[in-house]
Amino acid sequence: MSSNIVAILYLLSALLFIFALRGLSHPESSRLGNIFGIIGMIIAVITTLMFKSVLSYTEIGIAIFIGGSIGTFIAFKIEMTALPQLVAAFHSLVGLAAVFVAAAAFYDPSSFNIGEIGSIKKSSLIEMSIGTFIGAITFSGSVLAFGKLQGTISGKPIVFKFQHFINLLIFILIVFLIIYFVFDQGPSIFWSIVLISILLGILVVLPIGGADMPVVVSMLNSYSGWAACGIGFTLSNNLLIITGALVGASGAILSYIMSKGMNRSIINVVLGGFGGEQSIDNSEQSEDKIIKQGSAEDAAYIMKNAESVIIVPGYGMAVAQAQHALREMADLLKQEGIKVRYAIHPVAGRMPGHMNVLLAEANVPYEEVLELDEINPDFPMNEVSFVIGANDVTNPAAKTDQSSPIYGMPILDVEKSQTVLFVKRSMATGYSGVDNELFYRDNTTMLFGDAKKMCENIVKELGK
Repeated sequence: MSSNIVAILYLLSALLFIFALRGLSHPESSRLGNIFGIIGMIIAVITTLMFKSVLSYTEIGIAIFIGGSIGTFIAFKIEMTALPQLVAAFHSLVGLAAVFVAAAAFYDPSSFNIGEIGSIKKSSLIEMSIGTFIGAITFSGSVLAFGKLQGTISGKPIVFKFQHFINLLIFILIVFLIIYFVFDQGPSIFWSIVLISILLGILVVLPIGGADMPVVVSMLNSYSGWAACGIGFTLSNNLLIITGALVGASGAILSYIMSKGMNRSIINVVLGGFGGEQSIDNSEQSEDKIIKQGSAEDAAYIMKNAESVIIVPGYGMAVAQAQHALREMADLLKQEGIKVRYAIHPVAGRMPGHMNVLLAEANVPYEEVLELDEINPDFPMNEVSFVIGANDVTNPAAKTDQSSPIYGMPILDVEKSQTVLFVKRSMATGYSGVDNELFYRDNTTMLFGDAKKMCENIVKELGK
């Protein structure tokens, strides 16, 4: 295949990837965006396989079959609620692939047209080592993020004295090793960069708590893109460079959006995330405060006699897998002529768009799902807000308590509704560890119990 045809096909793939990103920016166009991405990847893979440098289609075919089979099995078996940890796991594989490609180029440079062993081009060594550095950080950071999201590792921030100073020293050491590697080209230096970068990836994610996980996932997405981009330079593959840059840039922008949603800078998140798993009970802290407790029957009666209901989903809905029961409840309310909408906070859940994905799985109409900026002006005119599993993103302390760690974070203004129905297992705090003032408001009724079970009981009451 001529270089001109390859360039045209790679350009077509790059355009399709851009269209894919554009489509994925909105739920209604996300399916088309996925199709664009799939077509672009098929064209890219077939074009690459037509290179004269391909030595064995058999080995490549076996690898594609094994990887494709594993991916297909995961796609059929994975629950929507487990998507965040799946995304983190896939990011780790991208980082690991970058390290493996760099290692292959280092041990067999002639196959990559970058020189011979011991005399590799310095520019290639720089590209190779930077790709290795970012890839190794992505790998270890993603594995740790997977563990936190899966629950096998505590979601609490793990901090220790001089942590940031140690991270800085490690980063300076890696920079020194990269410079040394460019001139020395020793295998021991290469693997030292890999191992120390893996350590840095772990140390970077350790202090990040559960509340910051959406930012972590988007940051790792960005890292994986830059790792692929760096290796693209090593391979002299323009499409890999373009694709990696697209993923890296979009991930960085998404990280900025997530950080803005918490009124925090990305640097704040990386250097000292707040928010670990909280299982403590707040009864001693709030024993002098009064709450109103209701039942499914009370909630059904209140919503059935309202004209508008805004549903605010959070991670608790994902844990309980309550999205289908929630949609059934909403459908019954709409049959009564009640206006039902969903309010989504940008950092609700454990990854960007987590709530949107779960609601889409339950076939909730896209036009009923509104973002924070769109829905907040409507809360003062709204009769009932049904909060299911959300906590920090509805806490008025973010607007009133300057000493609170979540102060300044934009929240959903549910407290301005006429009535707030708050579904929660207990009075435990959210990921930030901050008591939610909304629990004690005069217009709030607490509905204690499993979110899915509560929705199912409300559905039964509405059906009577």
